[in-house]
Amino acid sequence: MARIVVIGGTGYAGGHIVAEAVRRGHEVVAFSRSAPEAPVEGARYVQGSVLDPEAVRQVVDGADAVISSLSPRGDMSDLAVDALGGVAAALTGTSTRLGVVGGAGGSLTAPGGPRLFDLEFPEEYKHEAQAGIDALALLEASDPSLDWFFVHPAEVFGPWAEGERTGHYRRGDDGVLIRDADGTSTISGADFAMAIVDEIERPAHHRARFTVGY
Repeated sequence: MARIVVIGGTGYAGGHIVAEAVRRGHEVVAFSRSAPEAPVEGARYVQGSVLDPEAVRQVVDGADAVISSLSPRGDMSDLAVDALGGVAAALTGTSTRLGVVGGAGGSLTAPGGPRLFDLEFPEEYKHEAQAGIDALALLEASDPSLDWFFVHPAEVFGPWAEGERTGHYRRGDDGVLIRDADGTSTISGADFAMAIVDEIERPAHHRARFTVGY
């Protein structure tokens, strides 16, 4: 059993990760500013701001893995990357792994590029996608003692396309967006969470990114 802290644990991705980790018997702490609308039985919820260094240090202390599922929206629109930097600083030099939920925009459309963001990417999502790209760059430039992994979900991923828990997914270790035989790129919240917890239980990516989809 691992002690897993999910930052942003009441959001879409974070909530699914909390549920999956609890389902597998892990000790799970969800850290966020808001109380959960539908708490997961067995998880512990801690309210606080990721922008408060002391609150972050306290909640991540002793964790085996910390998953950041921060969303660069609303009043966190221009603060999510800085907040991730604070989390990374708190974990640098420790044995705690840091997993980061990114966006699809920074994933590659083919080996070697270009990125999805570099093509006909919707203007209304560019700011959020850029935050994900900047978050990956922050991790890549971090101290070598920080053990991190970064995960790009499929192109269609969110509460507007919830899907079901199938128990299956495909993983791309080269940063290339996962598409099915019809060219569709999608993943449900539950199956994305399964990929995250699988990586915690069976580490395969150290200071590296991967993609998830069907």
